[in-house]
Amino acid sequence: MKSAEIRESFLSFFESKGCKRLPSSSLVPDDPSLLLTSAGMVQFKPVFLGARDIGVTRATTCQKCARTTDIDIIGTTGRHHSFFEMLGNFSFGDYFKSEACAWAYEFSTAVLGMDPERLWFSIYEDDDEAEAVWRDEVGVPQERIVRMGAKDNFWSAGPTGPCGPCSELYYDQGPEVGCGLDTCAPGCDCDRYVEYWNLVFMQYDRQEDGTLLPLPKKNIDTGMGLERVAAIMQGVHTNFETDDLRALMEVGEALSGVTLGTAAKTDVSLRILADHARAVAFLIADGVLPGNEGRGYVLRRLLRRAIRHGRLLGVEDAFMVRLIDTVIGRWGAPYPELAENAELIRGIVASEEERFSATLRQGLAYLTTAMERTREAGSSVLDGTEAFTLHDTYGFPYELTTEIAAESGLDVDKDAFEAAMEAQRERGRAAVKDESWSFGSAFDEIARSAGATEFLGYALDEAEGTVVGIVVAGESVPRIEAGQEGDIVLSATPFYAEQGGQIGDTGVLRLGDAQFVVTDTRFAVPGLVAHVGMLESGTIAVGDHVRASIDVLRRERIRRNHTATHILHWALRRILGDHVRQSGSLVAPERLRFDFTHFEAVSAEQLRRIEEMANHKIMENHPVLNYETSLSTAREMGVTALFGEKYGEIVRVLEVGNFSKELCGGTHVARSSEIGLVKIVSEGSVGANLRRIEAVTSFDALAYLERVESELAETAAVLKVSKFDVSERVGTIARRVKELESSAQRARSHMAGFDPAALVDGALDAGYPVIVARIPDVTSTELRGAWDMLRSRLGESGAVVLATADPESGAPLLLAAGTPGAVAGGFDAGALIRRIAPLVKGGGGGRPEMAQAGGKDAAGIDGALHEARTALGVG
Repeated sequence: MKSAEIRESFLSFFESKGCKRLPSSSLVPDDPSLLLTSAGMVQFKPVFLGARDIGVTRATTCQKCARTTDIDIIGTTGRHHSFFEMLGNFSFGDYFKSEACAWAYEFSTAVLGMDPERLWFSIYEDDDEAEAVWRDEVGVPQERIVRMGAKDNFWSAGPTGPCGPCSELYYDQGPEVGCGLDTCAPGCDCDRYVEYWNLVFMQYDRQEDGTLLPLPKKNIDTGMGLERVAAIMQGVHTNFETDDLRALMEVGEALSGVTLGTAAKTDVSLRILADHARAVAFLIADGVLPGNEGRGYVLRRLLRRAIRHGRLLGVEDAFMVRLIDTVIGRWGAPYPELAENAELIRGIVASEEERFSATLRQGLAYLTTAMERTREAGSSVLDGTEAFTLHDTYGFPYELTTEIAAESGLDVDKDAFEAAMEAQRERGRAAVKDESWSFGSAFDEIARSAGATEFLGYALDEAEGTVVGIVVAGESVPRIEAGQEGDIVLSATPFYAEQGGQIGDTGVLRLGDAQFVVTDTRFAVPGLVAHVGMLESGTIAVGDHVRASIDVLRRERIRRNHTATHILHWALRRILGDHVRQSGSLVAPERLRFDFTHFEAVSAEQLRRIEEMANHKIMENHPVLNYETSLSTAREMGVTALFGEKYGEIVRVLEVGNFSKELCGGTHVARSSEIGLVKIVSEGSVGANLRRIEAVTSFDALAYLERVESELAETAAVLKVSKFDVSERVGTIARRVKELESSAQRARSHMAGFDPAALVDGALDAGYPVIVARIPDVTSTELRGAWDMLRSRLGESGAVVLATADPESGAPLLLAAGTPGAVAGGFDAGALIRRIAPLVKGGGGGRPEMAQAGGKDAAGIDGALHEARTALGVG
């Protein structure tokens, strides 16, 4: 059976048992304690908690999963993956052990056609009930039922909370692939017995003292790895030989010219290319973008690890998009988000590969320097921490570092490298909670006892609600008193909890003279709305019926901004291209902000067109519709799923006119004209392939424009022009400033050899100090500047006769100038210039205080200065 056939047969089989087929949830989980979705039951945690009612008690899914805590192992084995598909069937207080075991056996033998003689079953060591079900109800021989301890066959969410025994199904591949030991049995580390299905019987509630109390509603959570089952059904011993993954392996072989099985080292690289390419495509499709922390770092590390293994295989050109295209082709049908985001996935992967290729070159430069330092220190061993830096920062594989070092006669300290790697792994494990459950908080308990909060805010601004929980300082309390801060949970509320970029509502909860001021609204756990704030007066207790009222004017501003984000998203895609996807947003009362995928800066003209197009649609007064439908129906209607957002089976669709149709659970205007006006106030980069737009609408847009106009009016007044002439006048001033800056720069350059102090020290005595000198070539303006510098040093009585040549034309320039004291002592600049100017074939004149002349013969400068000394009686 092909992988696609196994997937479909599993889902169809459990549909026939009354299970509702639900779509896979996103790889980005709602649970903030999880980095990535790593199990099929993650999306059902709030259902198991009682915090969410999905309208069914039986479900089946094929869940996208990602686990990267031990990324270095991937590729070295045939079964470890960074991405995998988990088939599962679930019961929420409905069927239990008898049905779960019987159906698992029926599907394995009757549908998949597995040989019953090859099946083994493990149970928890104390679970007599499970043993009886397998033996007496299903008909499994006693000798193929194996009891195991809690480590292997007892599941728990944490120290307290839901838990229960497990039962695992194993397939015996035969002694030829085993370890050969007489003790070989299910649970052995060899490859003979493949564990392919785990059934979790969630039947107890562990107390603080360790006591196991029966749950009022018992649940079933099962998980079967699609890749493992495909390997069994296709008669191969590694997951990478199954049909879908083998197709990716073949692309790697074609790109590199290396065939699987040639060498263990190249086999590892081929597996890494196949595994990581699949994970990369799915992560980007679910809204993860390359970054330096969290999920973004996981994605970047997978991408870079694949790229460097491509280089190890000898692939020098860009190649990742070839693999990505195969992923989209093989998995695009069951996971339509891959095809919907195909252009975007390709663009991000191509951009990241190009960036990393440059990083690799930088790494080579770093390694060269590190090797030089090693030799200069007289050592023949490169520090292992240098190899780690190359691996971690530049993406250099350790093997490449050792190979290049060996060519230079150096070894690498492998122990230091491995110690640094292990320290990094420990940091990663400490930072990442790769657990499917976390229980025990006060809000978990409220969710389990009260269920999900009903949201009434699409239709109502105020409503009655029963207080079902109060949390103060992290502890559940029966009442809250005046002056205390805390969280109040209601059975129903008109308050919108922060989600999808829209911030939470504010307002008040009232009961008689008691008033709780709500400063924020959030989901404490999925499905459970917490009103955050302070009780200003009175007392509110669990069980009270309060009046919940939102800040209506604030909500109206938020609604306008939220609808405007969808219209701007539409305009961006029209102007920039279909690869644009919204990727994160903030919808607040005073502004809106959203990030979008794009590979270059948006030009001013493009922004103008985007803004104009959005405002046209706003002013056309289109109706805005919100309604619920199934996710599958929405996809068939061509509704756009916002990049990176997570959706359940039932979704809300937002339609603006006939041009924008997107999934959105936020609050919106009734007609586009209510937005009034949208004004883009900024656009810029917030990361690789990610841009950010900020805008304002309605009264905030008007206030922004009034501020701009006020600034413009003030500027016009300073420049003494009309508002519409400001740009022209500023342009003129800017050009003049540029000319002056250029002139000043030339002056600094030309006057580099001009030493005012030396000239003053060498002044001649004509009854007053007088300087007669040629200075470096400067312009006439700069010549006057030279006089200004000398005058400040000469004091009350002094004079100069300066000569130079224009730096561009070479024409001679003369200047004579004196202070009032020198003039009183007989100095006459005008008479002096008239006497000496003919010697440079020029003419000029002026007042006794200052005179200038220009000429045609710079060769006469020395003669002119000699004549000046004679005239002054100092020659």
